[in-house]
This record gives sequence, C-alpha cells and structure tokens, in this order.
Amino acid sequence: MDYARERSPCAARIHRRCSLLPEPFVADEYIERLVWRTPGGGSRGGSEAFDPKRLLEEFVNHIQELQIMDERIQRKVEKLEQQCQKEAKEFAKKVQELQKSNQVAFQHFQELDEHISYVATKVCHLGDQLEGVNTPRQRAVEAQKLMKYFNEFLDGELKSDVFTNSEKIKEAADVIQKLHLIAQELPFDRFSEVKSKIASKYHDLECQLIQEFTSAQRRGEISRMREVAAVLLHFKGYSHCIDVYIKQCQEGAYMRNDIFEDAAILCQRVNKQVGDIFSNPEAVLAKLIQNVFEIKLQSFVKDQLEECRKSDAEQYLKSLYDLYTSIQDLKERIRQRTNLPLGPSIDTHGETFLSQEVVVNLLQETKQAFERCHRLSDPSDLPRNAFRIFTILVEFLCIEHIDYALETGLAGIPSSDSRNANLYFLDVVQQANTIFHLFDKQFNDHLMPLISSSPKLSECLQKKKEIIEQMEMKLDTGIDRTLNCMIGQMKHILAAEQKKTDFKPEDENNVLIQYTNACVKVCVYVRKQVEKIKNSMDGKNVDTVLMELGVRFHRLIYEHLQQYSYSCMGGMLAICDVAEYRKCAKDFKIPMVLHLFDTLHALCNLLVVAPDNLKQVCSGEQLASLDKNILHSFVQLRADYRSARLARHFS
Repeated sequence: MDYARERSPCAARIHRRCSLLPEPFVADEYIERLVWRTPGGGSRGGSEAFDPKRLLEEFVNHIQELQIMDERIQRKVEKLEQQCQKEAKEFAKKVQELQKSNQVAFQHFQELDEHISYVATKVCHLGDQLEGVNTPRQRAVEAQKLMKYFNEFLDGELKSDVFTNSEKIKEAADVIQKLHLIAQELPFDRFSEVKSKIASKYHDLECQLIQEFTSAQRRGEISRMREVAAVLLHFKGYSHCIDVYIKQCQEGAYMRNDIFEDAAILCQRVNKQVGDIFSNPEAVLAKLIQNVFEIKLQSFVKDQLEECRKSDAEQYLKSLYDLYTSIQDLKERIRQRTNLPLGPSIDTHGETFLSQEVVVNLLQETKQAFERCHRLSDPSDLPRNAFRIFTILVEFLCIEHIDYALETGLAGIPSSDSRNANLYFLDVVQQANTIFHLFDKQFNDHLMPLISSSPKLSECLQKKKEIIEQMEMKLDTGIDRTLNCMIGQMKHILAAEQKKTDFKPEDENNVLIQYTNACVKVCVYVRKQVEKIKNSMDGKNVDTVLMELGVRFHRLIYEHLQQYSYSCMGGMLAICDVAEYRKCAKDFKIPMVLHLFDTLHALCNLLVVAPDNLKQVCSGEQLASLDKNILHSFVQLRADYRSARLARHFS
C-alpha cells in the first residue's frame, strides 16, 4: 500500500485542524512530505526498509503538535471575536452619539435659519426706517440748497458755480425750474423783484437750451438732442423745442417735383430718429404730419386750385380730384413707412362720440317731461304716460347715443397685433359709466315715484335690465379686446427690444445695466395702462379688470422668459427684470397678481443657484407646491443644464 497516494482518516482530521493556517493547507501534500521526511517511511523499493512503527510514531507526534497548534489558534480566534464584539459595541455607541449630535446640529440649523429670517426682517425694517429718515434728510438738503440759490436772487448776485459755469447748464436748468415753481407761490407785493429775476433767468435758460438743441440738430448729434430735450421736458418751452425740431426737419426736404413723395420720405426719416430724441415720439411725429398737411400741403393745394378756379371749371374739378387722390395716397404711404394709425375711416382718432352736454340736456328735458306728466295726467293714465316718456329716453339716450358710441368704439379697437395702437375704448367706458349713473339716478328719482304702485313698474325694471345687460356685454367685449391689444403692445416691445445677448452676454464680467431696456419700456407702458384703467372705472370693476390684465401680463412674461438660455450673469439680470415687473404688479394692488410675480421671481432663482442647492431651493416655501415639470422647465433654461453635475443634482 502506498501511503503517499492513499488518503487516511488521520489526514482528513489534519485537514480539519489546519484549516485556519495562514497559507492554504492541502492534507495529501502535507502527509506526502511527512512520509518522505521520516526514515523508513518510504516504499519497499527504496534504499531504506519500510518501518510502519516509526511512521506511526511520527504521525502521532505530528498529530499532537497539530492539536496544540489548533488550541492556540482557537484561543486567538476567541480573543479576536471578543475584541470584534467590543469594537462593534463601541462603534454602535459612537454612531448613536453622532446621531444625537446630528439632531442637535439640525435643530441649531433650524434655529439659525429662523434667526437669519428674523434678522433679515429686522434689516429690511431698518432699511425702510433708514430710507424714511434719509428721504426727508435729502429733501431738507435739497431745500437748503434751493434756499441758498434763492438768497442769491434776493441779493441780486449769482455766485454759485451752477449759474456761472456754462457747462453746468443742465444743473442750472433743474435748479431754476424748481425755483420758478416756488416763486409762483410767493405773494407778488413782497417778492415781485425776485420773482421777476427768477422768471428772467428761467426764460434765458430756456432760450439757451432751445438754442443748444437747435445747434445739436444742425450738427446731427442725436445724443445731445436727447439730453437737452429731457431737460426741456419740464419747461414751458418744450413745445417750442418740438416746433424747432419740426421746422428744421423740413429744411431742404422738398427738393423734388412730387411734394407728396417728399412728405412721405420726410415722415419716414423723422420716424427713425424721433424715438431716440423725445420721450413722446408718437406725439412729435403726429405734430409733424399735422404741420405738413395743414401748412405745406394745404398751401400747395390752394395754389394749384387757384390757378383754374375762375377760368376753367372742368380743369378745377379734375385738379381737385387728382389732389384729393394724392392726399389719400400720401396717408397710405405714411402709414406704411411709419406704422402710424392714420389709416381707415373706422379710426375714431380719440373721439368717444359721447357728449355729457347732450346727455344733460336730454335728462333735463326728460325730468321736465316727468314733472308735466305728473301734474297733467289723470291718475289712471299716469303710469302709462310715464312709461312712454321712459321708452323715448331709452331710445334716444341709451340706444341712439350710448349704444352707438359703444359700437363705434368697438369697431375702432385695433387688432392685438397692431403696433403703436392708440386705445381709446377705455375713454368710452369712463364716459358711458358716468352717463349711465346719471340715467340710473333719474330712473330712481323721477320715474319710480310715478309707477311704483302700477304694473308698469315691472316693465320698466325689465327694460332697464335688458339695456344694462346689452351695454355690459359690449363693454366686456371691448375691455377684453382692449386688454388683448395691451398685451399685443407689450409683445411688440419685448420682440423689438429684448436681445438674446441680454441673458447670455459675451463678457460676463462687463455687465453694467441693472435691468434690460425691454423691461424698462414694458414697465413704463404697463404703469400707464394701469393708471388709465383706474381712471376709467370705479368700484369692483377696477379690481376685476386689473386682475385680468395682471394675469395676462404674468403669462406673457412667463412665456417670454422661456424663450432664452441664461448664463449665470444673464440669470441675475433676468431676476432683476422680474423684480421690476413685480414692482409694476404692486401698482395693481391685487394680491393674486403680486403672488404670481413673487412665484415667478422665485422660479428665476433656479437660473443662478448652485447645483448643490437646487433641491433645497425647489423645496422652499414658494416653489414646493409647484409641479416638478414647471421647475424642470426653468432649470433647463440654464446654459450649464447639460452638465452631468447639474443633471445629477436635479434628478
């Protein structure tokens, strides 16, 4: 039997005992080595005779050694297990301590956040208080300066640099304009001399400014013209500045044989530059066109017709027709080249077709008719006669006058895509409301006592209700179309003024503006419309219309912002723009509108916040309730949206 090839039970036991040795243990190889090392342990064919007793003895000794080794290793294992259990307990204890520390830190973080919010509120409040203190202080300083300048006029000697330095004509104009307003409030007997001096200086500066404007126009310096025009805006001579501009624009303008084409080219040229000079370009251009028609063209037409008025009637009529056709053609050319609403006859040109004088006369005559009816009618005929008078009043006041004005006003509302549209329907609304209040007052004061106890009362009330519903329907339609036109005007402003580079500037470190030009112009337009709505309506109607306009305004800005990609600095500029839009929203005094813009402002923060803080910002108070798709749509507008880091943090 070959012990090197046969696996014995002892070898299996050795394998079990030595399984924990550092190196892999193979029992067969171990026994093989042991047999060959033992004298007499080889096969019968070896050099030394096989000695089983000696081999057995060697096996027994090795088994004992292995048992000792096994016990030693077992003790080591037990020691390691105990050490491991001890370290596990210590680790668990440390984890519990860290969890407690984390809870304490989180609680401190919440307290710190609340404290920061409290401090921020206090800072804002303090800022408001400082502003409240600083504003009167600034006014006091300004008043002190004005008193100093006023004293110079009292003394008769102007020493201040603002009056003696010709380069400070702008500052001098501001001072003299304020002093002129103050002087108008002073009694003439005590301050006649100083009032005269201030008025003289006012006139001199006004003349200097107009002369400076004239010189700048001759030199073609648009920026200087704009600067001087802005100063003159607060002077009485501002209209004279416009007249000078119109006069100089026409110098050398009529060089062709076709005066109508010359006029069209002139209007087109002025239209391109007038917006860069005056704050009211439409009014200036309209005055130019009026000047061209009433002076130049009227004189030309008169001269052309005078030649054949008495001598040749047929030629006179032919010339009249040709000239009329050429005025009409000129209007079309001007409209095409300037986008001014000179166009179709449906344009009301600001006429409301409502006359309070006519209304008062109608109501006065109706009042007298009711009084005569009361005195002269038999009691049985009184309700019927009063009803007939009321019917006539409804026919001529409500239908012939108010309803006609509403229909004409509706037809005159421009389409929502019209540019520079003049919105006169709100003027119609204002006057129609005033007239109807007078009508309603007469109904209650003079008609009701005559029919209150008769069946005619229900007929009158029904007729009045029908009239009101018809008018309200047309008013609602007109207001809705007017609001659409307002939004259309804002769209035109944004499309013309907003540039892609506004929100993704080429030089991130050289952005000097606080908000974009498009934002400024939209805010100016919105504030004008809000003021017009407040002046045109009363009661809850104001809030209803302003809320509708505010919601549409918010939707427009929201969709507009979705069209651009934003760099970090561009995102900051977008936030500034929305902050300005939010200031406009405050003028509405409608909580819902302000809330919409607050939320939009919070959404814009997603354009600039660090990727690590995106989830925290999205879970904030203002954004937590929004759909995730809305949040994602704003994050997608970031120029760095495709970066793996941003995508990972927002996923």
